[in-house]
This record gives sequence, structure tokens and C-alpha cells, in this order.
Amino acid sequence: MANFKEISPNASTGEKFMNWVDNRFPATKLWEEHLSKYYAPKNFNFWYFFGSLSLLVLVLQIVTGIFLTMHYKADASTAFASVEYIMRDVPWGWLIRYMHSTGASAFFVVVYLHMFRGLIYGSYRQPRELVWIFGCTIFLCLMAEAFMGYLLPWGQMSYWGAQVIVNLFSAVPVIGPDLALLIRGDYVVGDATLNRFFSFHVIAVPLVLVGLVAAHIIALHEVGSNNPDGVEIKAKKDAQGIPLDGIPFHPYYSVHDIMGVGVFLMIFAGIIFFAPELGGYFLEANNFIPADPLKTPLHIAPVWYFTPYYSMLRAITGEMVNVLILIVLASGALTITKANFSGFLKAVVALATLGLAVMMYSVDAKFWGVVVMGGAVVILFFLPWLDHCSVKSIRYKPDWHWYIYAIFVVVFFVLGYLGTQPPSHMGERISQVGTLFYFGFFLLMPWWSKMGQTKPVPERVIFHAH
Repeated sequence: MANFKEISPNASTGEKFMNWVDNRFPATKLWEEHLSKYYAPKNFNFWYFFGSLSLLVLVLQIVTGIFLTMHYKADASTAFASVEYIMRDVPWGWLIRYMHSTGASAFFVVVYLHMFRGLIYGSYRQPRELVWIFGCTIFLCLMAEAFMGYLLPWGQMSYWGAQVIVNLFSAVPVIGPDLALLIRGDYVVGDATLNRFFSFHVIAVPLVLVGLVAAHIIALHEVGSNNPDGVEIKAKKDAQGIPLDGIPFHPYYSVHDIMGVGVFLMIFAGIIFFAPELGGYFLEANNFIPADPLKTPLHIAPVWYFTPYYSMLRAITGEMVNVLILIVLASGALTITKANFSGFLKAVVALATLGLAVMMYSVDAKFWGVVVMGGAVVILFFLPWLDHCSVKSIRYKPDWHWYIYAIFVVVFFVLGYLGTQPPSHMGERISQVGTLFYFGFFLLMPWWSKMGQTKPVPERVIFHAH
């Protein structure tokens, strides 16, 4: 009882109730630490809407998913019919289903924009490395969640898309066939696969996702939010220890974010009511046909948010592997000649380079395609240690950095578009160039990020009322 906080007998009933709660659970403390007394930079712009929008869409997906599981049947013989039942017979079922399917694409839209904001403003730099790593792990889990959820409607594209992606794991040397069998639960995509994917989609991955989001927010609030200027607001505080350039997140940004939520919901509702399929990008026509193991669609492609990585997968042909071998050999030779290594270390680098080149030549190109596709996501985790620029925000980096980032965005969009198209010789060449640029952007960042003359960074954030 010694630690209990006393309250005046004349306090209101509400104050007495909150005091009773606070003596048993840190409700007010959490509210103050993460909202009312969490000081965020006062110069946030529209790019900072997408963090709260990501949280909004996560809640939306969980809530609509709960209602969908009330009527969905995770059985290969009835799954498609249960989705049709939801769409046609369940009151407002069509709305819940379209909210969930549109929400999946909306989730990736806001997450991609959220990650791009972190990229241009250096939100991954010290001391926010762990915030970025949690964010990348969320992105990885989100991809797994979307992939497994995509199978559940049990339409033609769901079935054959899962067939193609799961079969990719069989390209892994030695353990590949067993790994693919473990994922499928059978020798073909079937009822066992559907049950496994359903279990992970509705229970396992969402639990991990919610835990990672909580860790992401806790880590962010521990070190403080970044801002467009890349200036640490905790460096300048008043006598009470409050950052001079900070304002309480609530009510200022909680109200500010309502505008972003309002605009998002208007666009979201417009798509749900007028274009839920969005020209086949959100819901493909083939997915309104029941899965048929005996009839392969003319063109199998994943949903739009996976297509950039699918393009990279298809770009890795035997010819492309030879190009990559030459790049590996050239990189090893450059390291040996330029680095200030001892003779022993140079010999180690030379042997490692030759060993990697021989392995790349001897292993099937399909496996390296899987490696490249996975590496395109994994490389994001290392971004905090790849960027060696002396400033965080792109506002104060050399002007030509804007062009590098702009080309990166264009390449990502082109790769995404090519992933939706049937294979072609020209598309293959463009995707190969795009893949090289994508990885070059990150792997060469330690060198190009240091080049050029940076602009002076202000001591305090620059704020213009709007």
C-alpha cells in the first residue's frame, strides 16, 4: 500500500476511478509517455501521415478479417463457395470482403510510402537503427501475411500463384524438395496447404505483426521521431527538459492526423464502392474462377505489391548469372587492389571470390533468382550501415542525390509493371537492368552517398506554419 498514490476525498468520480486504475495499471503513465507528453518535432509534413495510416489499416484488416473468418471455410472443396456465400448471402458481406481485399493493397501503399519517407529523410540513421530493423521485419511479415491470405479465396490465380511461389523453394540445393513439401503439406497445393496458410494467416503471423508494431512504436518513442531536417530535437531543451522544437503528440498530431485519415478514407471508400478490382490490380478476373489444378491460366502473375520482386526473380537467367559472376570477380579484384589488406587477407578475399564465382556457375539460375528476390528485401535491413553521408535528410544532401532517388523510384515502378506482364525478350532485358540498378543503389551507397558537397544543417528545425 505504500506505493499507492492518494487522491483528495473531494475529487470527482472519474478522477477517483482513474486513480484506482493507475495504482494497479500504468494507464495515465502510458498515455503521457506515448501521447500527451511525447514531444514530436513541430515540422512534420504530409509524409508523416503514413505511419498512423499504417496502424489504421492494420486495425481495419484485423477487424474485417475476424468477420470474414466467421463465414469462411478452410477446405479445398468449399473455400471458393464460402467466399461467394460471403459476397452474396451474408448481410454486408460484400462490403467486408472488399474492405479486406482493398485493405491489403492499401496496407502496402501506405507502408511503401512510409518506408520511402524514412529513406529520403534518413530515419534509419543513428540512433534509430532498431526502429528501422523492426519496420523492415514488419514489412517481411506483411509480405508473408499477404501471400498466405492470397491463397484463401481458392481462385485460379490464388491456386496457381501459390503453386509457382512454393515451387521456387524446391530450387534450394539439397533441402529444396523437402522444404517445398513442408510448406505445401502435400505433394501438390491442396487442402493441407490451404489449412496451413489459413492457420498462419489468421493466428500466427498477425500475432507476430502486432508484437512487432508495438516494438516499433516503443523503440521510436524511446529515441524520438526524426523530422524532415534530420535535426535531433532532444539536443535543445528548455529548463523543464522539454525540447524547444517539440510539441506534444496529443492533441497536436493526433488531430493533425485526422486530416490524413479523412483523405485516406475518402479514397479508400471510392475504390471499395466504385472500383474494388481496380482494373485487375487489386482483384484479378481469374480469381473469380474456382481453382482448377488441370487448367493453367495463360499468364500467372502475383498481386501488384509483389511484382517488383517477381520481376527480379524472372530477370535471373543463365545469361544474367554470367553477368553477376563477372561483377563478383571484378568486385573481388577491385577489393584486392584498392584495399589496404595484408597478403594473407588478400589471399582470403581472392579464394572467397573464386569460390563464390564457381558456386554461382554450378548452381541452377532458378535458385539465384530466389536469392535475388529474397535479397531485395533483406538488403533493406542493412541500410543504416550502408549510408555514409554526413547528413541525414535529403534536404541537405547534394542536389544530384534527388535524381538518384527519383531514378530508384522509377526503376521500382517499371519492375512492378513488368512483373504484371507476360515474359518477353525486351521486358527481360529491362528487368535485368532494373535489378542491377536496384542492388547497385544499395551496395554502392557507401561510396556514392559520400560524394558531393553537403549543405549546412541548421542547429534547430526549420518550421513554417501551414
